[in-house]
Amino acid sequence: MIKKTGNDKRFTPKLKIKKGDKVVVISGAFKDRSKPREVLEVFPDKNRAIVDGVNIRKKHQKPTQANPNGGIIDLPAPIHLSNLMLVDPRTGEPTRVGRKEDDGKLVRYSKKTGNIIK
Repeated sequence: MIKKTGNDKRFTPKLKIKKGDKVVVISGAFKDRSKPREVLEVFPDKNRAIVDGVNIRKKHQKPTQANPNGGIIDLPAPIHLSNLMLVDPRTGEPTRVGRKEDDGKLVRYSKKTGNIIK
């Protein structure tokens, strides 16, 4: 019997969202939903991503050499990938993502229109 552990790489799924993609938040705070935003970073092992302008948290920071005044800063926190939907680059509509082989390479495509997503 194989035990699944948190750091076992064999069970990491293929992700449908990459860094630099335009996504729409489909679940969560109302102010964050329905606007296309860019993915800044993806954490595949945790199934989370940092999206520009979404899930902003306040952090109290002590004074340092880089920030001599200290104070309260805004930091983006990761959001779960299940709450994000990729935006089709041609139509600008949210769409589900599939994978198919094109010229011997596995590429992502829009399920709504069938267009290949770069």
